[in-house]
Amino acid sequence: MDIKAKANELVEKIKKDPALLKEFRENPVKIVEELIGMDLPDDQIKMVAEAVKAKIDLDKAANLLGGLFKK
Repeated sequence: MDIKAKANELVEKIKKDPALLKEFRENPVKIVEELIGMDLPDDQIKMVAEAVKAKIDLDKAANLLGGLFKK
């Protein structure tokens, strides 16, 4: 599995749904497991969950910083 590609796919899905984003923040591993829909080793699920979390946080920070520099 291409973890980066899967993480990017999940980021887009999670960011579009505020309720799903809230659930993801509370239990990222569970939500990633549900969204992937296949049984993967725990270490791979955790890796995907961390990648998704990092990307969501990075996007949020970029949006906040972008707002600071707009006139």
